[in-house]
Amino acid sequence: METSTLLPNWTLRPAHPADVEPIAELRAVVMRPDLERLGRFDEHRVRQRFRDSFVPAHTSVVLAEGRFAGCVALRPAEHEHWLEHFFLDPALQGRGLGSAVLRSLLTRTDADGQLVRLNVLQGSAARRLYERHGFTVETEDPVDVFMVRGPRR
Repeated sequence: METSTLLPNWTLRPAHPADVEPIAELRAVVMRPDLERLGRFDEHRVRQRFRDSFVPAHTSVVLAEGRFAGCVALRPAEHEHWLEHFFLDPALQGRGLGSAVLRSLLTRTDADGQLVRLNVLQGSAARRLYERHGFTVETEDPVDVFMVRGPRR
């Protein structure tokens, strides 16, 4: 079976409390390679960290062709937003879905004139996605890269 390279039909819907476990599981799958490379993968902790920080009001579920495909959170902070918990099903990565979702969120933050901050694991391929969308490195440590993007007109 050949995987389509076309961008799937996608939408965002508000997250619900019941989404916590499917998202925690997806987080474990998506983050495992980078966490293992950094020597930081823990089967329980990778899920629990999401459970402990999940705020449905700030989270959207990504649906592709009507099915659960991932999530993203845009948490408001003073004069800025934090982009968090951006996970996509690995089978859908590399097809433009991440860029499409990110563009839709950045359109909203640009309209509000807000900075967007995020952190990504050192060596993660996701960093290239963020750089393509205008994020630059603010600070970094041995585990995380902290990035920022100012509003665009």
